[in-house]
Amino acid sequence: MLGIIALVLGLGLRYWINRRKFYRRSPTGAEGFSSYEKSVAIKFIERVGKWIAYALIILEYYSYGAIRDRKRQKKRHPKI
Repeated sequence: MLGIIALVLGLGLRYWINRRKFYRRSPTGAEGFSSYEKSVAIKFIERVGKWIAYALIILEYYSYGAIRDRKRQKKRHPKI
């Protein structure tokens, strides 16, 4: 269950960040910010957010692998 939640949160966060970035662009493709400080802060927050999203997606992968490994181990060593 944790893996599914992590995957949904990770993909949702990536989608939200990329969507914000898309709508911030002008028709020429340049990003528009009201100040330099805002530009640096927003880009930093988005970069950290993407790393968090990647971590959540990887967490889902490993949690799924752990469940699969537990099932395999039970098949090899059944309780008597």
